[in-house]
Amino acid sequence: MLYAKLSLGTGACFLSVFGPPRNLQPHYNITPTETVDVSRLPKPRARELVSMRWSLVPAWWKKSAKEVPARFNARAEAVADKPMFRTAFKERRCIVPASGFFEWTGEKGAKQPHLFTAADGSPPLAFAGLWDRWKDPLTGEWVLSCTIIVPAPRSGLSPTTSVWIEPSHDRMPVLPEMTDFDGWLDGWLGLEALKPAPEGALREWKVSPRHDRTGVGDDDPTDH
Repeated sequence: MLYAKLSLGTGACFLSVFGPPRNLQPHYNITPTETVDVSRLPKPRARELVSMRWSLVPAWWKKSAKEVPARFNARAEAVADKPMFRTAFKERRCIVPASGFFEWTGEKGAKQPHLFTAADGSPPLAFAGLWDRWKDPLTGEWVLSCTIIVPAPRSGLSPTTSVWIEPSHDRMPVLPEMTDFDGWLDGWLGLEALKPAPEGALREWKVSPRHDRTGVGDDDPTDH
């Protein structure tokens, strides 16, 4: 899940790198298939910040959105080859800004949520992602959707997951530096860019177990 407490008042300078500045609605608990704000580079225009469904629906999908496999994350080792991602990897990349992301530890029924944010309390994080445009065959509506890329686990194709996050999860989002934004969005950065943040880049917070729920109250700021 994402924590996207973003506003011009707290990060106007940083948010401006994603597109023309504008106020964003704070969200404290974003789950897959909900709407997120995404920065993309529709050639030949400048970066723009647009709203998308968080869980990719590829352009070629012929069934309903409910029938598409969950693709809110894309494994780095699969993005260049799997049909679900390969066209988007070549042509439609994006960056997803968020104040942080959640992982969990513990057993079912007693899970402890952990919030990961920038270690120095600086502007929001930026996740490397892919996006696509799909036409709903039932309604004729065009739907923009996205996915967030996660590197391979340490036991997988490459030792790319930071040791410090392993107690919570074997994967974490790819967090490109601001200096790499253009290279990622333009497409000239390849798989070598899909690596985890360096040690010490993130700070971990234990948050209320009330967060581990869906339904009414998802966006309650008192949960955090």
